Amino acid sequence: MLVLTRKPGEQIMIGDGIVITVLEGRGDGVRIGIEAPRGVPIQRREVIEAIAAANLAAAEAGPDAEDALRGLMPPRATPVEG
Repeated sequence: MLVLTRKPGEQIMIGDGIVITVLEGRGDGVRIGIEAPRGVPIQRREVIEAIAAANLAAAEAGPDAEDALRGLMPPRATPVEG
């Protein structure tokens, strides 16, 4: 891990297309700005971890999950033969 000390207004370059700018310090936090190409996803780690946990929980549905979902859906209309 590279550890740097930066002042507000100073920047860090990552590769050719990503620039991180220190905007200001606030108490025990720091505001940063990130410039990156549109195709580069930028997410906070805690958001990614929460999504992964939710996906895992959804994939571990119990044996009665299908019946529970069917109970939430309106009944199908019976086709009328003519």
